[in-house]
Amino acid sequence: MSDTSKTVKSDSTKAEKVEKTEGVVEGQSTVAPADDPTAAPVAVVDPRLLVREEGFKGYVTEFKRKVKGGELGSLPVVIGLIVIWTIFQFQNDRFLSADNLSNISYFLSATGMLAIGLVFVLLLGEIDLSVGSVSGLASTLFAVFVVDHTVNPWLSLVLTILTGIAIGALHGWFFAKIGVPAFVVTLAGFLGWNGLMLWLLGSSGTINIPSEDGPIHLLGQSSFFMDQAIIGAYLLAGLGVVLTLVGNFGEQRRRRAAGVPFRPTSEILLRVGLLAVASFAAAAVLNNSAGVSNALVIFLAALVIVDFVLRRTTYGRKVFAVGGGIEAARRAGINVPMIRITVFAISGGFAAVGGMFFAGQTASATLSAGGGNTLMLAIAAAVIGGTSLFGGRGTVWSALLGMLVIQSIQTGLDLLNMNTSIQYMITGGVLLGAVVIDSVSRKSQKAAGRG
Repeated sequence: MSDTSKTVKSDSTKAEKVEKTEGVVEGQSTVAPADDPTAAPVAVVDPRLLVREEGFKGYVTEFKRKVKGGELGSLPVVIGLIVIWTIFQFQNDRFLSADNLSNISYFLSATGMLAIGLVFVLLLGEIDLSVGSVSGLASTLFAVFVVDHTVNPWLSLVLTILTGIAIGALHGWFFAKIGVPAFVVTLAGFLGWNGLMLWLLGSSGTINIPSEDGPIHLLGQSSFFMDQAIIGAYLLAGLGVVLTLVGNFGEQRRRRAAGVPFRPTSEILLRVGLLAVASFAAAAVLNNSAGVSNALVIFLAALVIVDFVLRRTTYGRKVFAVGGGIEAARRAGINVPMIRITVFAISGGFAAVGGMFFAGQTASATLSAGGGNTLMLAIAAAVIGGTSLFGGRGTVWSALLGMLVIQSIQTGLDLLNMNTSIQYMITGGVLLGAVVIDSVSRKSQKAAGRG
């Protein structure tokens, strides 16, 4: 073959490669086929671009991809919540009344605080069995500080929360540094801190806390806005919508500047619009009863803050990394023991805050504080809401979704005058269903190469 023909063949091959790679858009990458490294690169499209390029069809395609890959998110629990509300409403038309929904929103906050802390622990693939006892001890310590030692209520609140953080850090230290399994450490804490609570309460078993002012009054069934509660509810709804809109457009701007896929403006407006409808509808319903309680406002604020920490900070990414694989996290330079200690400290802190919520509901510290099925319900809430028991996958919003499910079941069965045993059995069945969905999702993710 002559040199001229070789040159012509080479040029034609280059032209073919150029034609094959034309049309690659932003967000695509090119890779050579594994069986032929010298072949022309093939464009690989980021699935999120399908939404922007194909419109509604892209959303359907993306949804199918997530379902096949086991990325169900909060979809199962949302569907379950709708089914639960529908069933109870048919059984008793008072279930979706303003008064009943107001009670659900108020009483879910205390156990929900425990569930927030447990989300951190579950993200590591571990468990904290002490949160119920720590919450009971926290309410008792607060009562002892205020009643027996006349300490300022707000200073007592700070000391109580710091004690919860210290207890959690102690559990984490035994787990991370000594190597004692988290299950054993926190089980010992469950027994030990409960015993300390009983000793502090003494023979009476109850310490009544003055509720005229201070944290206990704040966490009672009252509103920040008092007589202006109606205006306040709508202001809170509007504030949430505006912050969500600003955050979404800020993220869109950053991703566009970085040259990576971003949500189209139409999708952002649709999401924020749906949130606005839900928020203002909830505000309208609650205003027909007692308004938005302080406990619910504080609980929602905690969810927003913790969600930001987990999704937007280096610390949050490290928590997910440790939960996804300890050895890989260690090789990446993450201080695994410190992450473990701080996560259990966070769990202890939220348990103490939850204990204050329990004290606010009864204006007292009692033997039943943090006892009974409180621990099981807090764990169930996090798992039912979508946080994986196997670590590395979940969101703090699962605490809200899970508690909505659990509190709805409890309140609905109370309206139907069902025995507590029925509540336990139904809640246990829902928990088992959530774990089954989680396990099936993990298998689907592994089959799709994402596990």
